[in-house]
Amino acid sequence: MAVRTLTLDELKALKGQDIGASDWHLVTQEDVNKFADATGDHQWIHVDPERAKKESPFGGPIAHGYYTLSLAPALMEQIVAVKGIRMGINYGLNKLRFPGPVRIGKQVRLKASLADVEEVANGAGAQVTIGMTFEVDGESKPGCVAEAVYRYYK
Repeated sequence: MAVRTLTLDELKALKGQDIGASDWHLVTQEDVNKFADATGDHQWIHVDPERAKKESPFGGPIAHGYYTLSLAPALMEQIVAVKGIRMGINYGLNKLRFPGPVRIGKQVRLKASLADVEEVANGAGAQVTIGMTFEVDGESKPGCVAEAVYRYYK
């Protein structure tokens, strides 16, 4: 997918619209294990493939929900870049859910929509709310849905 490079004014014009989708990203056991090491979350449903095959309702290991969410910065870079700004920051989340499991070996991609653009800091920038849906290849439910808030300063 080609990255859309937009100004804040161009973003405002896209309010309420889909802005794109990332490429598919393969979820590997190695990456999930590294995430477990980084976060200290070594629950067996994520890091013990043999036990997960035998005991979990998912038929094998699944990615952490927060692992899926952590893909947002890299996948968003494939969708949109904001130009004409001094800096951008992740301001937080309004909403977050993990409706379906992301099984190891599956691919996920991010679909983004522009929910809102508001002026902040007396015209010095904008707060941009992005609807994020992490689709899982071959699954009916997304692995993660979120409403992320970014601030961009001119």
